Amino acid sequence: MYTAHQIVKLVNSREKTAFTIASEYLARIEEKNKDLNAYLEVYSDVLDQAKIVDARVEKGESLPLAGVCIALKDNILREGFHASAGSQILKPYVATYSSTVVQNLQNAGAIFLGRCNMDEFAMGGSTENSAYGLTKNPHDLTRVPGGSSGGSASALAADLATITLGSDTGGSIRQPASLCGVVGLMPTYGTVSRYGLMAMGSSLDQIGPFAHTTKDAELLHSVLAQYDRHDSTSVPVEKRVTKGVKNKKVGVPFSFIEREGVDKEVLENFKASLEVLQSKGYEIVPIELPLVHYSLAVYYIVMPAEASTNLARFDGVRFGLSVPGATPTETYVNTRGEGFGKEVQRRIMLGSYVLSHGYYDAFYKKAVALRAAIIKDFEKAFEQVEFIATPTSPIPAFKFGEKSDPLAMYLADIFTVPVNIAQIPAISVPSGKTKNNLPLGIQFMAAQFNESGLFEIGDTFENHG
Repeated sequence: MYTAHQIVKLVNSREKTAFTIASEYLARIEEKNKDLNAYLEVYSDVLDQAKIVDARVEKGESLPLAGVCIALKDNILREGFHASAGSQILKPYVATYSSTVVQNLQNAGAIFLGRCNMDEFAMGGSTENSAYGLTKNPHDLTRVPGGSSGGSASALAADLATITLGSDTGGSIRQPASLCGVVGLMPTYGTVSRYGLMAMGSSLDQIGPFAHTTKDAELLHSVLAQYDRHDSTSVPVEKRVTKGVKNKKVGVPFSFIEREGVDKEVLENFKASLEVLQSKGYEIVPIELPLVHYSLAVYYIVMPAEASTNLARFDGVRFGLSVPGATPTETYVNTRGEGFGKEVQRRIMLGSYVLSHGYYDAFYKKAVALRAAIIKDFEKAFEQVEFIATPTSPIPAFKFGEKSDPLAMYLADIFTVPVNIAQIPAISVPSGKTKNNLPLGIQFMAAQFNESGLFEIGDTFENHG
């Protein structure tokens, strides 16, 4: 297994070529992906990309990501290649431009291996909702890898890429990172461009990395965290100033964590992780986040409302699947009925309902107001402590079909959703394994734009052994 830092050193020093490294990854993908279904497509130009990187190094360029082999979640555009967001409705779609993150990574010397499976339009927590089949967890092929970025997490955990990219709307990077035993970063909202990311919940979505180490996540973030004029939510670099304190205090909302539905082994592992932090000089401080219990309710009003609006563009007319009907309305109904899966249809209907006349004030406006109050709770907490810690997921990786009830699946996001509601950064770091050898993760949150603090505590925790 290579880390990104190792590859950059090898390629820039010419000890090894990007071509050789890319060839090794392609061989592993050929061997393992048929059992995992982590990749939906391996790009046809991987070795050509590697040759270009080697040529740039030969010319004397020192590339920050020289030879680092990256896989993309299937909702991140790369010009000239398919991007389906795990949906039948976009099966024929070929991207006409590249996302800003792809452009930035390419400029830095990265090589794109392919696109990874996901829950359709990022709606799900297990990658069971993809139109292109299940993705399996490399640690146990009978279990889910998490979602919605399950393909990206599975590919990295199986060492089929150096780093993979996902998108996080309510935990879709951190939860699969925990279930697959890798590092997952949710950056502060507005630090990484969303231009070229298929939107699900526009006030919630962020692109971030899966990595083998916190240091690798930091390296990738340094390349991605650039201002982009193409993205109206991108925050200018000079305004990225944290309002949180700098200390070694870790706040723990015990009343939020010690609750029904949290696996016993998850709690035991979390408490052991807190002892590790104390041994490294961190002070554990019990805190209260009075309104955080309502985060999931807020999320499942705001997110479907935004998703129903964003997905209105898939109408069978402009791009993607088109199922003809006798009238334009019939074409629209046929296309969406056949092209969208059940979970997507469920969320579109829920979102349309809460935005409809008579219910907008009753549901959506109240959710937005409560979201603002939750943000205030976090701001107050970060005036006292630099970090907040929780388990990443209340449960380890579960078996396929075990969470067939949508509500049970939604509840698995209980610890990750508050981060997106508050638009703060968080990182999931592997924290051990269950008795059945299933990975567990601990989540660290910080005030807006304090990614540097997260990298510091994540690296410290990661290297405590």
